[in-house]
Amino acid sequence: MTEIAFHFNAPDKLAYACRFARKAQRAGARLVILAPRPVLTELDRMLWSFSPQDFVAHCFADADEDQIAATPVVLASALHQVPHHEVLLNLDSQVPVGFERFLRLIEVVSSVDEQDRGHARLRWKQYASRGYAIARHDLVLKGG
Repeated sequence: MTEIAFHFNAPDKLAYACRFARKAQRAGARLVILAPRPVLTELDRMLWSFSPQDFVAHCFADADEDQIAATPVVLASALHQVPHHEVLLNLDSQVPVGFERFLRLIEVVSSVDEQDRGHARLRWKQYASRGYAIARHDLVLKGG
């Protein structure tokens, strides 16, 4: 069964996604980041420039097969496109269709966007109603 964790109180969800991707890459994990295409475009730009000391190898899910196979972080707007199912970072407002194929699912929740927080509550209820145990990580208590 997929391990689900909600990471609450992210002041900037995309900056958090960049840090999470860097951490996943350093740990040797294969990560899929799910979001609408405009969000992925902004995230792609941020991943190229967020840290001068680090490079997070990433590509879009519609890249060529060889590039996707060699890349630990894949940016996708739908899960039917993705090549691996280890860790999923959801930046979308809905429960991802097909999330059950992943070993781990991370939901990132804004500290300031009330609409995002409301969508997160609904996703939490949907996962819980399906019998998933959910871990809760407050990023304020962890220092961001």
